[in-house]
Amino acid sequence: MSIPNLIRLILDFFHPVFKRFIPKKTYYYAACGGSNLLLSWVLFFIFYQYVFQKKHFYVEFIQYTISAYTLTSICCSVITFFVGFLLMKYVVFTASELNGRIQLFRYAISSLISSVLAWVLLKFFIEILEFYPSVSNVLASCVVVIFSYLMQRKFTFR
Repeated sequence: MSIPNLIRLILDFFHPVFKRFIPKKTYYYAACGGSNLLLSWVLFFIFYQYVFQKKHFYVEFIQYTISAYTLTSICCSVITFFVGFLLMKYVVFTASELNGRIQLFRYAISSLISSVLAWVLLKFFIEILEFYPSVSNVLASCVVVIFSYLMQRKFTFR
């Protein structure tokens, strides 16, 4: 059994609980997207706290200082980009007739826009409102989720 089929089997087991509230495709999207979002939150905490240790890093060749939360955001975006694409392509939007390369390109565009939006919101929450970075990441992610769903449904995997 393939991994996407196993994931769908597990999701189908729990679907009857949500069946009266949301359609199956939306349920799949919420479960896969929510899992990817949870992964990004855990990775953000680990990268920010332990990998980059809340420090700023000076990059000599561009003569710019990059914050730990910016580096963390970049790392998390790259990892969850691939995980998210695979989940959306092989678990959620399996009926899409678009070529895989086109889907990947469109997913990259929507992911890039979502990542920039999330980073701007992250920067706003941290630097303007002075929230803690991990909390700011969760808040920014919640705002971006709605935008991301609409982009993927109407553009990437239509």
